[in-house]
Amino acid sequence: MPTNWVVMPICLPIIIRRCHACASGRFRASGKFRVNANHKLLDAWLLALCTVCEETIKITVVERMSVRSFRPELLDRLHHNDRDLIAELLEDPVVLRRNRIALDWHSAWHLDTGGSEAPGDEAVDVSVRFAARIPVRPVRLVAEGLGLSRAEVERLVAEGNLVSAVRLSGKRSGDFTFTLKR
Repeated sequence: MPTNWVVMPICLPIIIRRCHACASGRFRASGKFRVNANHKLLDAWLLALCTVCEETIKITVVERMSVRSFRPELLDRLHHNDRDLIAELLEDPVVLRRNRIALDWHSAWHLDTGGSEAPGDEAVDVSVRFAARIPVRPVRLVAEGLGLSRAEVERLVAEGNLVSAVRLSGKRSGDFTFTLKR
């Protein structure tokens, strides 16, 4: 019987970047954008606050883009400080790479197993879907979803009772499936 699990964000992740004022390495998104027009060119930044000293940094979203090539709906979302846009931008690898930042998803996600409990002696096929690009160790997801320790999950993998087409070691942020043989 197939089971579906979903890894969902519950809040915005912490932004990892060195603070110039206090040398802290953690920022939180302020929830606000800044848009600046210079003649016919637009710049847009996501503002983030240091978790220690509240110093503000700007995360570049758009730099020197022509007004004519700027999508009006994106400009509206920027002006209205759209929270969904903030989440989309923080998941965008181009934005992360351009601004030399990383994300800390610790305590910012939740595994929804749908409350389903597997039958005792049948093989169970589980499909894990990610609602956002959240890097998590599959072994941790399986352990949390089945109510086991990570050592027990690793033992199941070593014995061949937990199999998957993807590698279960390391981190993963894309959908995968696994089968638990009982």
